Amino acid sequence: MDRRYYDAIESNPVVAAVKDMEGLERCCEQEEIKVVFILFGDICSIGGIVQKVKNTGRFAMVHVDLVTGLGGKEVAADYVKQFTAADGIITTKPPLIKRGKELSLCTVLRYFLIDSMALENIRNQQHMVRPDFIEVLPGLMPKVIRKICRTSRIPIIAGGLITDKEDVVAALSAGAIAVSTTNQDVWRM
Repeated sequence: MDRRYYDAIESNPVVAAVKDMEGLERCCEQEEIKVVFILFGDICSIGGIVQKVKNTGRFAMVHVDLVTGLGGKEVAADYVKQFTAADGIITTKPPLIKRGKELSLCTVLRYFLIDSMALENIRNQQHMVRPDFIEVLPGLMPKVIRKICRTSRIPIIAGGLITDKEDVVAALSAGAIAVSTTNQDVWRM
């Protein structure tokens, strides 16, 4: 992993996750935000969205699963690398993580923890594809985050349903390196 991404997240453990242009504008006004998770766009607009983030000196991570027109195949990572200035990708699909790593993109493997099988998938898949970060959602489960941190050498980002300082502190205290949130009040903490 390029140490710059880890350092940026560690220096400000609140990652702005943006789901529309209004959120992107507000995020770019927040000086302390270092890393932006882009959760919207389509193949025609994603290059411009990423460039807007990059123009402000931040790291741009594209959630390829949420970009309209990009499929779940490995070529989605190639598209992001070739047609945007993004620093990395976020996805729930291990083959995309593998391809992103081959392209020297920073990678975030996102998991939705809905049951014990999902938790077991983290243990099994992290060693196969070796993402730079694992994002777990919802991020309001300190006990589970702590368990994942004990079994994983990969830095953990807690995301989803993070709404206040107490949620941030709980996730970080459980061992997460950062939290990602679309909640703009949390960005300003």
